[in-house]
Amino acid sequence: MFALKNLRRPPAALVTACCALLLAACSKPVEKTEDVRPVRALLVSASNVDVNAEFSGEVRARVESRLGFRVGGKITARKVDPGTVVKRGQVLMQLDPRDLRLSQEQSKAALRAAETTRNLAKAELKRYQELRVKNFVSQAVLDEKLAAWSAAQANVDSAQAAYFGQANQAGYASLLADVDGVVTGVDADVGQVVAPGTPVVRLAKTSEKEIVIGLPEDKVDTMRKVADVSVRLWARPDVVIPGKVREVSPVADPATRTYAVKVSIPDSAQDVKLGMTALVQFSSTTPTARIRLPLTALHHENDTTSVWVVENGAVRMVPVQIGGVAGNDVLVAGGIKPGQTVVTAGVNLLKAGQKVKILAQEGAPAVADAHGAGGAK
Repeated sequence: MFALKNLRRPPAALVTACCALLLAACSKPVEKTEDVRPVRALLVSASNVDVNAEFSGEVRARVESRLGFRVGGKITARKVDPGTVVKRGQVLMQLDPRDLRLSQEQSKAALRAAETTRNLAKAELKRYQELRVKNFVSQAVLDEKLAAWSAAQANVDSAQAAYFGQANQAGYASLLADVDGVVTGVDADVGQVVAPGTPVVRLAKTSEKEIVIGLPEDKVDTMRKVADVSVRLWARPDVVIPGKVREVSPVADPATRTYAVKVSIPDSAQDVKLGMTALVQFSSTTPTARIRLPLTALHHENDTTSVWVVENGAVRMVPVQIGGVAGNDVLVAGGIKPGQTVVTAGVNLLKAGQKVKILAQEGAPAVADAHGAGGAK
């Protein structure tokens, strides 16, 4: 009896399916809704834009020499340390002068010997000239004595030049500062034997200073054309020093991938010390009116830079040409016109013909809706 009752009860799945069919038959068909995506937009306008950029750098000497002895020898004295301010002609280092002095004495002795030989040849020439007047000797003998005196005089000149040269060599035992400056490094010390020309002291000229900064590759050409350059020291931010771009490196640094730019400052700038941190500011105004857009408005695809323009409540992709930077914004040189509405947020989620709802629009008196294209209807 129990089995017959279970066979007469319909399955639960069948009951559920029947209920679903009945509900579907009674409900109305679902209407399709159009996908409208909310975005932020900007009503663009053109104007002469101030291009301002600021980069940090370091104060360096324009001229920094690596000085070395012009002769070889053993260093016996070091007169300076890194950071020492020196005057032109001041002794920086000294070599052991004994060998140089011995060579100088040797050259001096050779000069005296050559002078003695010359004096003897001169006296003998004079005697033979007197004998020739009396016709006691032939002209050939007199010519021989004249040639001997000329050769002796040439030997004197050669020995004298060698002596002067050796005297100079002895003077090279002392390394002197060639300009007023500051010692930035010492590469050798007492007891070290150095060869001629080996750098032992680095000396920076203090009268000419410059600021060295690094520019990224996308700003080198723009900053190169800027004439209004000012410098502020981190230690004295209230003082503005005029600057001038003196040199732009033709190649990028292999480590930082930036281009070194040297900005010269006038010698009259006060309290500017080597190694200080400085801020270099570039300021200029574009000669023609440019459209300014935030970086978030740009869409990059297949090496093409584009923006989404809102027209009749839908978006259309328009390629643009970038003409520079202004702070955190970019300057558009072509592709769009003033008065158009450009999407500034959500550009990566859009597609051509996408209906949009503008949440916020800058540059317009009222917020546009999805059917307003660029303004309220």
